[in-house]
Amino acid sequence: MSRRFHAPVVLPADPACSLLRDAVVDVDDTGHLTFCGPASAAPESTALVTTLSGILMPGLVNTHAHSPMTLLRGMGGDVPLLRWLNELIWPAEAKMRPEDVRTGMLLGSVEMLRHGVTTSAEMYFDCEQIAEAVLTTGGRALLGPAIMDLPHMDWRAQLAAVERWIDTDGLRFGPGERVELGYGPHSAYMLTPEGLRAVAESAAARGALVQIHVAEAAAEDLKQRELHGSVPALLDEVGLLSGRTVAAHAIHLSDADIALFAARGTGMAHCPGSNAKLASGIARVTELRAAGVAVGLGTDGPASNDDIDLWEELQLAPMLARLATGDAMTMTAADAFLLATRGGAKALGRDDLGALEPGRWADLVHVDLDDPAFATGLDVPDEQLLANLVWAAGSRRVRDVWVAGEQVVGEGESLRVDRAKVQASVAETAARLRG
Repeated sequence: MSRRFHAPVVLPADPACSLLRDAVVDVDDTGHLTFCGPASAAPESTALVTTLSGILMPGLVNTHAHSPMTLLRGMGGDVPLLRWLNELIWPAEAKMRPEDVRTGMLLGSVEMLRHGVTTSAEMYFDCEQIAEAVLTTGGRALLGPAIMDLPHMDWRAQLAAVERWIDTDGLRFGPGERVELGYGPHSAYMLTPEGLRAVAESAAARGALVQIHVAEAAAEDLKQRELHGSVPALLDEVGLLSGRTVAAHAIHLSDADIALFAARGTGMAHCPGSNAKLASGIARVTELRAAGVAVGLGTDGPASNDDIDLWEELQLAPMLARLATGDAMTMTAADAFLLATRGGAKALGRDDLGALEPGRWADLVHVDLDDPAFATGLDVPDEQLLANLVWAAGSRRVRDVWVAGEQVVGEGESLRVDRAKVQASVAETAARLRG
């Protein structure tokens, strides 16, 4: 049915990061937005009215995650990236069964939804299980099934499997188009140029998103940099930057790399928490944004972060940008909020998510004000209220969440999944993987 949401404050995530007072958001019976604006300017409506306290805003967009890794949370917390992958994570993942991936994703999706993250871009194995989990929780995911060249993995078979899935089910499916299919070539050091080119051609033929790790650690791509000048240059040579591509991490970039991303329309998934924890470096977000690169925020996996709460990245991104540049104005609270919403959708090539505008999906988050962060109330300047939300409150007061107009979180808990039961399943599975 059609719905009208009435709230004292609405953050539409428009380019100016406006804050609307006494505003309404209208949703039609397909789950799309039809109006967002002041109540005084709202059209006549017979829709069911939901009156909310506090703030109504778009769902956050997590542009890079490996959420089934809730099963591996806490493993190797004090080990650098390449050792962490080779010695701990990949051996544990080799023991995973397909149903384990579903279990891990169920908890990951519930965790994100409870934090107001309605969309995540997932790169992992057994993505059929991830799709099933997301359709169960009611979240939204863009899937990049992992494609890697290893002795026990055939990248050609992995690529062919992705092609069959897209050709059978289409790029998007599920209620509210909750699942989008794409490609997840792990990195330039885990695939040959031949493999990367094959992925690029396949994705271009289908208009699909490619998710790929780029220049995350200083020592990971030495051979590729020596042969091609840089990882972005290699990706451009094989055609991977010609279509919809989001580069995860993208820390160790030159000025020429940044200009190349801007020229090709490549998105960037900035993961400041994971980058800091693994000592991978601080991405050049200020320069990327200045060049016009679409930048979104990502959590990375819950084993490298160690959570999937995008609000923490909302805070870390401006903090690290300010430290890196010595400029306290280089990224404001409004800038960070837009990276987590509108910017994330743009980085993924999705103009139907990330903002409260007619025609976009009604992915909504209600934040109540019963928290010391909002002790000064709503009757403060707009900039102060937004600062309290971004810098102080974070995810604590996310109370209700809707995806495609359907409520999936109420009073801070999933309305579709028994969280305690899922957590118990994760604990049992994790114990087996450790054994």
